[in-house]
Amino acid sequence: MLALLDNLALLTGEVIILNALAVIATTVVGTMVGVEFAVAVFVNPILRRLPAGSSLEARADGARVLGRVMPFWYFASLILTAGLSAATRGDAATGAAIAAAALLAVSVVMSLALLVPINNRSATWTANDHPSDWREQQRRWDRLHYARVAIILTAFALTAFAATAD
Repeated sequence: MLALLDNLALLTGEVIILNALAVIATTVVGTMVGVEFAVAVFVNPILRRLPAGSSLEARADGARVLGRVMPFWYFASLILTAGLSAATRGDAATGAAIAAAALLAVSVVMSLALLVPINNRSATWTANDHPSDWREQQRRWDRLHYARVAIILTAFALTAFAATAD
């Protein structure tokens, strides 16, 4: 009887840890997606409508601020989702968690290879000192960002599914 209670306690502890991991992973990925969605759909379109100098300065500030925070958020999302895929191994949620982690890995590679170089350049631009093709570079960043948002939104949906699958 004592052995059964010990096994039940271990199983209950594992379930609590898995549930906590699922909630944390879903929350971290979900809030990251929310921020990136807001940048794509609301913030940058508003900044594009400002006069050129103000738009450049605001986007440069956004590039500096989010450029410091988002790398940690992306890697935390990837690590938590990879942990969820390992913790659900053999369950119905495993495939969704693995797919979510793979998509988040794609988003990290995409960010580092394509978006970060543009972001780093734009973080230094001012109203008086910017390249002549600054609008095209911003449009390219925006197009790539839309694709990244689609990728991480799909990863979020898969993470939420993995977190709630029985």
